[in-house]
Amino acid sequence: MKEENSLMRSRITTKALTESAILIALATVLSFFKLGQWPYGGSITPGSMIPIVLISLKYPFYWSLTTAVAYSLIQMMLGFYAPPVENLMYYSLMVLLDYVVAFGVLCIAGPIYRTMKQNLPVGMRMMTAVLICFVMRFLCHFASGIIIWSAYAPEGQPAWLYSLVYNGPYMLGECIISGIIVFLAGPKLLETLLGKNR
Repeated sequence: MKEENSLMRSRITTKALTESAILIALATVLSFFKLGQWPYGGSITPGSMIPIVLISLKYPFYWSLTTAVAYSLIQMMLGFYAPPVENLMYYSLMVLLDYVVAFGVLCIAGPIYRTMKQNLPVGMRMMTAVLICFVMRFLCHFASGIIIWSAYAPEGQPAWLYSLVYNGPYMLGECIISGIIVFLAGPKLLETLLGKNR
């Protein structure tokens, strides 16, 4: 019995690793297709966050957190922009706010989805979870814009306004595209890509 349980856990772990690796790769590929590009890293993609959200919807929080952080590190390696101030604190804050925490918040899509009323349509629950994640991601970039990137603000423009004007459009565009995709195709994606319709 113990051997069977151990084998079962091994299969689950192997399956989770394989699915997560495939979905991280898919998210990375989608991130290269930019429908809009902002200086210093902001962009609109055709739903590059959705594969990471799907992992969160299927797997436990600790697994999806690890996956989201891994994806954030990949994004940082692919497009790191040094902050305008050469300071260790600013570098650390930028890594946290623009990468680790900003992408890490995608791991809460699953818990949000699972706490919503079961009688709501799956697509509606998925879209709501995605929208909340994107709001939290926007707040990370918004804070980063005020604390770190405000050096690029036009003279006389408040730091908060500069951050809003910079981060607002691309995050709104990304949010709208991702929300539409998960509302229309989310249930089928959850069933076919992850083999589990929840």
